[in-house]
Amino acid sequence: MLQLPFWMAALLFVYLFMLGACITSFLFVIAFREASGSKQPFYQGRSHCDTCNAILTARDLVPIFSWLASKGRCRHCGAKIPAIYPIGEALGGMGMVLAFWAYATQPAKLLVAIGVWVFLMLIALYDSLTMEIPDLYTLLLAVPCLLSLWVFDGPPLSGRILGIFIVSVPMLLLALLIPGAFGGGDIQLMAVCGFLLGWQNTLVAFFLSLVAAMVQIVLLLASGKIQLGKSGQHMPFGPALCAGCYLSLLFGDSLLHWYTSLFH
Repeated sequence: MLQLPFWMAALLFVYLFMLGACITSFLFVIAFREASGSKQPFYQGRSHCDTCNAILTARDLVPIFSWLASKGRCRHCGAKIPAIYPIGEALGGMGMVLAFWAYATQPAKLLVAIGVWVFLMLIALYDSLTMEIPDLYTLLLAVPCLLSLWVFDGPPLSGRILGIFIVSVPMLLLALLIPGAFGGGDIQLMAVCGFLLGWQNTLVAFFLSLVAAMVQIVLLLASGKIQLGKSGQHMPFGPALCAGCYLSLLFGDSLLHWYTSLFH
């Protein structure tokens, strides 16, 4: 981490957080238009309310704060704006800050980490909206994962190849035994991230994903989105997998070192 005065570090983190939130807001546009089957490309047209089609101005498009200022409703028609938008933007902002925290003095690694973060966020957002992960998004994620082979010191190629299978194959077998346990997109996601992380950090990633999924379940229960004991309820696992893989990329080695030190 860069050694900066406290005030400068605080300003930098605020800037990075808002930058990450703004990028995530744009990724929401891509994910929503793709998920809704809109014929309008994400790079054309202005953002608008999905209910009344009112064009959104700058005051409506400030990540997180616009949602808070409007109390989660469209200021034109009063339609409710789902909380997934500010929550996603906040998580995106935190993701950008964490990337800089981990690789501030290593520009090449920082760029690869940000590339991974962008596509993981896109996958997580789309899966949250549709419970599907497009093959194209996973293919795009594979690009920075391949670049990591030349940018990061490890893991070795053999560890990366093993990482492709160490979690994805058990997930595939479980999906065959229990239909609906995992989607094909989840399995492909873990295979690609397995190459990025290597077998050890892929295991760390999956453990962190389970923790993230438990937090997600608690939040859904608290909000009434799901109910205990009610059948036929589903929850996208992609966002938890994305969170686990990203955290493992940044801090997996440190977590492994801490864990193994407990036995020495």
